[in-house]
Amino acid sequence: MKMPLRLIALDIDGTLLDERSQLPAINREAVAEAHARGIEIALVTGRRYDFALPIAKLFPCPLTMIVNNGALVKSSCGETEFVNLLPSAIAARVIDETSAFHEMASVCFNRPRENQVIYERIDWQDPLRRVYFERNREYLAEMSPLRDCLTEDPIQVMFTGYTKQVREVETFLAALPFASEYSIAMTVYTKRDFGLVDVIAQGCSKGSTLAEWVRRRGWRREDVMAIGDNLNDMEMLQFAGLPVVMGNSVPELKSLGWRETLSNDQGGVAAAIELYALGNALENS
Repeated sequence: MKMPLRLIALDIDGTLLDERSQLPAINREAVAEAHARGIEIALVTGRRYDFALPIAKLFPCPLTMIVNNGALVKSSCGETEFVNLLPSAIAARVIDETSAFHEMASVCFNRPRENQVIYERIDWQDPLRRVYFERNREYLAEMSPLRDCLTEDPIQVMFTGYTKQVREVETFLAALPFASEYSIAMTVYTKRDFGLVDVIAQGCSKGSTLAEWVRRRGWRREDVMAIGDNLNDMEMLQFAGLPVVMGNSVPELKSLGWRETLSNDQGGVAAAIELYALGNALENS
């Protein structure tokens, strides 16, 4: 019989939340029950801390928050545990080389509130990003040229746009001569025709930071279940002793032979927690 899980790592968008970006009650209840049984819960997301915190606050228990695709680890009460920033010199080179994509670009910083995310220009009527802009208005600012905002090391340089656009950006970034000096995290939502590409510190990913967090806790990868649905969840799922992909996952994840749960609209997170964490159904397969 396998040992009980010690940690459950959960992606947020497309995994914990349904297609309306709402938290199903069954997911909240399953997470709370797992925590009550002594299992640590970590939200592992591409979101910024302040954009992920409202989700964490929906739970009646404290959570570990691995945000910005692994660049930052904080508790849900705000205590910083780990930071892995992108050197400003690398960020400046990325911005210089991607001038053709500056309408899609922003720079994210580890700051208390104002000026967390800097754009060269914000189109508040942008049909694709208007909702995000409005939800995060107090954290956003403009600076032109964008490079001038690099007065300190940022968390990341981020590009958002239509799926075809972000795939083009990813290809471009991967081909730059200094691409080995940073990491790329890619997320695509085909149904919404929306995607994100994050340029983060070299070697940084959801998986590498989760591995470091588990090491600091004195645990092993076999103690971890991870649940995700998108490309930026790949390294996290590869690290976990028990990787589970959502029924609505991108095809790239479904092709790897990992366990599959229900979709995010069907409470797939709750189903996985019930089966593998609460039901003691950790059979070898």
